[in-house]
Amino acid sequence: MPPNTLRKLTNTYPSLRGRSVFITGGASGIGASLVEAFVAQGALVGFLDIDDRAANELKLRLDAKERLRYWKCDIRDVPALQRTIERSVLALGGNLDVLVANAANDARHDFAGLTPEFWDDNQAINLRSQVFSAQAAARVMGLGGSILLMGSVSWMRRRPGFVSYTTAKAGIHGLARTLAQELGRQGIRVNALVPGAIDTPKQREQVLTPALEKSFLDEQALKFRLVPEDVAAMALFLASDDARACTGQAFVVDGGIS
Repeated sequence: MPPNTLRKLTNTYPSLRGRSVFITGGASGIGASLVEAFVAQGALVGFLDIDDRAANELKLRLDAKERLRYWKCDIRDVPALQRTIERSVLALGGNLDVLVANAANDARHDFAGLTPEFWDDNQAINLRSQVFSAQAAARVMGLGGSILLMGSVSWMRRRPGFVSYTTAKAGIHGLARTLAQELGRQGIRVNALVPGAIDTPKQREQVLTPALEKSFLDEQALKFRLVPEDVAAMALFLASDDARACTGQAFVVDGGIS
């Protein structure tokens, strides 16, 4: 099977079976692939999103019964975000083992027209939500817990056209390193998962052009388009006990584009 047609992951991590996992922005794109990957490992998975239709379609497709729960929540509302994470703990066995703070918005915007209102809203989605998701998770996690923050290679590549997003994603690297030290005494690992140019339906609908797709392949060391499952594969490893010595790091999944 050519690499760019990968749709099913093959590795099994016994330590993830029965673990409680919570994923933000889990209804579509990379998030949906994360949900599916953890469900396939036998984990108890909760996720939030604002897209009821996509979330319910995903639940129907996976048919995981009580091992998969969904909550509608706007991550810009920090009290609601933290209440949702706490609610998931009660619904998924009374504890939380893994948080994947995946939700984001990479809306393009012109620097000359950037407003404080747009900046604050974009930071609330892309950075603030990850801080306070991690805070809520750390309150209920125990020894062996894993927090995965979602970064991006966009700032590493100096990509113009969405300065608020790239600034937030650069901040994720610092956040992961600081929280790794902060939470290590509780036995909680914190890492940043850093995708490259991932082929998602949203990307194809909103920003992808033939020229942009060619540029991705030209700049990558590996000459195939990356798919959400490539990111999910790394997430599974970092969430498992196999990665027990990994914390405070940024794990790049970008085919060599950065």
